[in-house]
Amino acid sequence: MTTANSVSSDADSEDGVDAQYLSFTLGEEDYGIDILRVREIKGWETVRTLPDMPESIKGVLDLRGVIVPIIDLRTRFNVGNAEYTPTTVTIVLTIKVGDEEQVMGVVVDSVSDVLDISAQDLKAAPNLGTRVNIRFIKGMVTLGERIVVLLDVDKLMNPDELGLIESLT
Repeated sequence: MTTANSVSSDADSEDGVDAQYLSFTLGEEDYGIDILRVREIKGWETVRTLPDMPESIKGVLDLRGVIVPIIDLRTRFNVGNAEYTPTTVTIVLTIKVGDEEQVMGVVVDSVSDVLDISAQDLKAAPNLGTRVNIRFIKGMVTLGERIVVLLDVDKLMNPDELGLIESLT
């Protein structure tokens, strides 16, 4: 387990950890999502494609009776086409849409580790102007030479953002 703890203050939890994030890679880049939103991690398996869906939506999986939309984050982030390898995984997440919870999956190149992050180590995403989309970035943390981008899964996986609403109507 990798930690990004600094000296903890009285406001921090007893062990200096405010949140844990599951880190994963897309290409050479590191990302993290709140571990409490992760339902499970599955090895890549072929999905059932659906007609007339946005490119980032690969299809759906039947996960123990629940139909789960699967989104390829490489395509979602415009970082090139995904090549599915033995390390490619689907992270199944619980997201909040309004007052409801929904299950969705994201395809990533590989899962790295669990990061213990204190609030004082969390840095805001830089303001890159109006042409660069940072609305689903919760923050960033530096771990040695790595900069890990922490994602807000509710904003990232919002059906309106993904184009699911237009595709289904």
